[in-house]
Amino acid sequence: MGVTERNDADDRLYFRQLLAGRDFAVDDPVARQMVNFVYLIGDRQSGEAVVVDPAYGVDDLCDLVETDGMRLVGALATHYHPDHVGGEMAGWQIEGITRLLERTQVPVHVQADEVEWVERVTGVGPGDLVAHQGGDVVTVGEIPVTLLHTPGHTPGSQCFLVEGRLVAGDTLFLEGCGRTDLPGSDPMQMHESLMTRLARVPDETVLFPGHLYAPEPSATMGHTRATNYVFRLKTPEQWMTMFGA
Repeated sequence: MGVTERNDADDRLYFRQLLAGRDFAVDDPVARQMVNFVYLIGDRQSGEAVVVDPAYGVDDLCDLVETDGMRLVGALATHYHPDHVGGEMAGWQIEGITRLLERTQVPVHVQADEVEWVERVTGVGPGDLVAHQGGDVVTVGEIPVTLLHTPGHTPGSQCFLVEGRLVAGDTLFLEGCGRTDLPGSDPMQMHESLMTRLARVPDETVLFPGHLYAPEPSATMGHTRATNYVFRLKTPEQWMTMFGA
């Protein structure tokens, strides 16, 4: 069920990639259509874990954590859209962080520019959210997760770097990138995030996207940079020709 990585010499990093509609929320037709990925990240020695973008079958996700012998201590949100944090979308009500907080009171880590948007979409209060700036580090047990502010798809979109892995939400897919024509989107910010902020991420880092929009669930950043058409649009002018309003 899902992708579980156990690559460290001491087997300390706990990392699972789970596909909505297949690995959890299997009876949810919206989950099957949206093909969202949810990630579990933790420290096997301490038994602590966080969930990235808990949506759809939240109880399923919590049960998976417990079955793995881990304890959920927080959630990380890449951005405010309902298919990532819950809320109403196109007439469908998607389960998300509201249900998570009903089940277990854990901090939900969001980028500072995203706080108002997450509150509006999910109905959670400001006391449930922990606001961060780019470069902040959330430590799970002894595992550091570095937060990268990558606006463009939304004002507070963020990616997570953990031990040679980039969990990118809807900022970057293996093929393409997140939409820039939605409320809060900004095509030039997306260009800057991809070409400048993520340019610091080494080629050997493995990209784990927010949706299964390609045949493979992950790829190295080097491969993605070589094959993803968005990286061929080098100048702002070229970028705006495709992504501008």
